[in-house]
Amino acid sequence: MVNHRGSSHNHMRIASTTKFISRKQSPRTIALYIFLLFAFSIFIFVFNAGNIVEDHPAPVISIQSHPQTKFLQTADDELWDAPSRHGLRPCVKPTSRYKAAQGSDRYLTVKSNGGLNQMRTGISDMVAVAHIMNATLVIPQLDRRSFWQDSSTFSDIFDELHFITTLQGDLRIVRELPKELELVPRARKHFTSWSSMGYYKEMMQLWNDHQVIHVAKSDSRLANNDLPLDIQRLRCRALYHALRFSPPIESLGKKLVDRLRMRSGKYIALHLRYEKDMLAFTGCTSGLTDAESEELRIMRENTKHWKVKDINSTEQRIGGFCPLTPKEVGIFLQAIGYPPSTLIYVASGEIYGGDARLSELMSFFPNLVFKVTWHEQLRGTADS
Repeated sequence: MVNHRGSSHNHMRIASTTKFISRKQSPRTIALYIFLLFAFSIFIFVFNAGNIVEDHPAPVISIQSHPQTKFLQTADDELWDAPSRHGLRPCVKPTSRYKAAQGSDRYLTVKSNGGLNQMRTGISDMVAVAHIMNATLVIPQLDRRSFWQDSSTFSDIFDELHFITTLQGDLRIVRELPKELELVPRARKHFTSWSSMGYYKEMMQLWNDHQVIHVAKSDSRLANNDLPLDIQRLRCRALYHALRFSPPIESLGKKLVDRLRMRSGKYIALHLRYEKDMLAFTGCTSGLTDAESEELRIMRENTKHWKVKDINSTEQRIGGFCPLTPKEVGIFLQAIGYPPSTLIYVASGEIYGGDARLSELMSFFPNLVFKVTWHEQLRGTADS
């Protein structure tokens, strides 16, 4: 027995479906279908883009070999171009709330300590301290007790007039104390490092009993604490604008750079930090002989202003407090991608261990020039 009702119902459904399929679609509907299909395609592409990048890395440009290792040669522009600033910009101009120091008959004298870079940073700190304490800053004395026993004065190294005039809108700076104050008792102070504004405000109480404060060391490390923005900007003005090298040094430096560029076009200026005093001070003796290690220990013991005497060299090295050896520097530069033909200007002083240790760097980069011999050549050219 045939179920005509069910058969009739199925026939009607098929007929209805056929009618829907065969019905002509409107232009608006067709456009909507196309848009949805395009959007779906974009979604699929974006979803798989990460896998495409991971599955197909950028090709290696070239590979250079060395007798002992192979290194990846990075693109030349990546090696020599200036690094990205990541949106950072110079920040030295004072804000609208900044007030210059009034200047007074109270004076701050300073003895800078350490190497040249440390002294520059310390002098910038003392500019800020003089401003905070509303003092007149006397041109700082440079460190003469250092390992190299340099007798240079401030004006030998820096452009003194430029330093004074550049900061004249910030504080008063004089070349020396007034004659009538040379023999007056001074408050001698070694300011505590990483101190806040409140600390220096408290130090102003010293003005109640003294007209001159002498700062025995300039390394107050003001960059590492939460000082007001305008004080940090003043430090930057002092460090990057006011502390310009003296004209003879500027002239010699330009001549040196021009000569290096004539020779190679591009070069690396390398400060190894591998001098005798640096190794003795830090207690870093990795790779040295027992005799060399003992020589450094005796030097550290006999240097009174180095407070730490007993140093574990292994712990120093593990903690990252030791300079790289010349050999390690060579490995590092090679790993970055610099070719063996790279010209390297070794700007540091005498390397501890002499030619024997430098030969480890020269095995990677034989094209080395040295500060002492290069400067002598320049002076000889100038004299002739």
